[in-house]
Amino acid sequence: MRRVEKVQRIGDVLDELYPEPPIPLDHVNPYTLLVAVALSAQTTDKKVNEITPALFALAPTAAQMYELGPERILELIREVGLAPTKARNLWTAAGQIVEAGGELVPEWEFLEGLAGVGHKTASVVMAQAFGVPAFPVDTHIFRLARRWGLSRGTTVERVEADLKKAFPRETWVRRHLQIIYFGREYCPAQRHVFATCPICSFAATKAQELAEAKARAAKKGRKAAPSDA
Repeated sequence: MRRVEKVQRIGDVLDELYPEPPIPLDHVNPYTLLVAVALSAQTTDKKVNEITPALFALAPTAAQMYELGPERILELIREVGLAPTKARNLWTAAGQIVEAGGELVPEWEFLEGLAGVGHKTASVVMAQAFGVPAFPVDTHIFRLARRWGLSRGTTVERVEADLKKAFPRETWVRRHLQIIYFGREYCPAQRHVFATCPICSFAATKAQELAEAKARAAKKGRKAAPSDA
């Protein structure tokens, strides 16, 4: 199968399964989306959605978040991973936004300059809050891009560039969400049967399947190895 045909077929499957994929993180405005995405690092979306209602009830704007202070923010987000660091970053970023006028500016340089906001978080906000074509790459997307032979990249930046070349620009925003949902529902990292997967069954190569099996075996072997202590 030619690459262009495979990409088209992948897109057709994703569009059939998830024609209008919702944003998995609850939010009420662009700022709260930024906060939710920042909180989701090393934390499940489910957990983030559990703790953000109380946070957003008190601070749906950057000014109100800044007024809370880092200690109060930490109390409200304590259950998420890396909570102390995230609390400090949220407070610092809120101050930066207030200083810039109080609202998020839909510019890459502005967003990526905020404390605790990397390229992935900025990409999600640009795409989902402002409608700017972007292709944020999370762990699901990184894994599936390689599994489906759409990228051989070993970095998020390389995989993102390859996916942007593969898919039409007008599909990037929904493809990002569709692949995330597909990875969770149909294409897990472990115990995955390639032959019955709606996409891996035609997109993944035998070499990729064998490579993943070899990597899993090596990982299992390392865990089973006796300690030298």
